[in-house]
Amino acid sequence: MEAGERLDKWLWAARFFKTRALATRAVESGKVEVRDARAKPGKAVHVGDTIRIRLGPYEHVVTVNALSERRGPAKEAVLLYEEDAAAKQRRLALAEQHKLAAQSFAFGEGKPSKKERRETRRFKGRE
Repeated sequence: MEAGERLDKWLWAARFFKTRALATRAVESGKVEVRDARAKPGKAVHVGDTIRIRLGPYEHVVTVNALSERRGPAKEAVLLYEEDAAAKQRRLALAEQHKLAAQSFAFGEGKPSKKERRETRRFKGRE
């Protein structure tokens, strides 16, 4: 059996986190599970392991395809894992819901101008 790689290092190399420190913090806070169990940052990850990663409201479920100790380009990082189709579909549906919710919220035109503030004060009887 081939030697594993540290979980925090693999998450950083696969570009789920920008720095190893962020990856370590996420693992320690319970946002990352390996084989459906909470893991420590130094846990050895092997090819074929299933990793569940929660990033904000989104959840990624990936299977490790390869190990890499260096952080390469994004094209190489995508080859390190394969995302579960059902989990990807749920994540994309949630992203679409967030996008639609943001569009339905009516943002104003910004803060009122001096003229509009005067008119509001006059209307309310303060001037």
